Amino acid sequence: MKVLLLKDPKDKDSGPDPYIKELASYGLEATLIPVLSFEFVSLESLFEKLSHPESYGGLVCTSPRALEAIKLCLKENTISEAWSESLKRLWNAKPTYVVGKATAALVEEIGLNPQGEKTGNAEKLAEYICSREEPSSPALLFPCGALKREVLPTVLRERGIPLESLTVYQTAQHADLQQSLSRYFSQQGIPASIVFFSPSGVRFCLQHIQKLSGDLINRIKFAAIGPTTTEALEAVGIPVSCTAESPTPQHLAAGIHKALVQNCC
Repeated sequence: MKVLLLKDPKDKDSGPDPYIKELASYGLEATLIPVLSFEFVSLESLFEKLSHPESYGGLVCTSPRALEAIKLCLKENTISEAWSESLKRLWNAKPTYVVGKATAALVEEIGLNPQGEKTGNAEKLAEYICSREEPSSPALLFPCGALKREVLPTVLRERGIPLESLTVYQTAQHADLQQSLSRYFSQQGIPASIVFFSPSGVRFCLQHIQKLSGDLINRIKFAAIGPTTTEALEAVGIPVSCTAESPTPQHLAAGIHKALVQNCC
């Protein structure tokens, strides 16, 4: 059975995508279609803030794109040497809060120690942060996307935990999305399952999928990487057969397999 994954390859330089690999272990043939494109912004401001860890109580990173922005800053010669010599050590004396293993892995790549990766979503991460921070603490630096949800900032604000948000990337529809979806449906037909990885993916893809699927859309088992994406699907009337217990390839593949097996039986 075929599964359509609406996401970028997780790491283009390190072999097979782990989601494709994990689904293959269940005998499922997965295909990736990139949905989003990103433009990095305010990098000079991020550069300045990263250069002054003494002004902050720690970092909050809820997406791999935020880490990509940080890595772009660290490529600058003027901060790269300082990062190796002192800044990394100074930031490591403070917490770096993250959601999910993908972001945690990128945090480790720049030499910091992630905390909270098992929380799984912004709501739980916010509670995790509140259990460890005091209202009198210096602000946490939160590099984020223009489309970030307000759940985490709202919870921290209500608890009096200072948070300084900085938009470092903007999200848009991938230029080839419609063409890629049309090609997939014409060549491979209706997939057994379609997986969404973000509310933005729902917004950019769903109308095209409904048009391409026609009356056969009810055959598709829709899946989501987490509860936020599930909410976005259900808000537009799409029943969700599987929400990954945790945002990992293993949990997603197991959930999709279970949904498809139940459907067969």
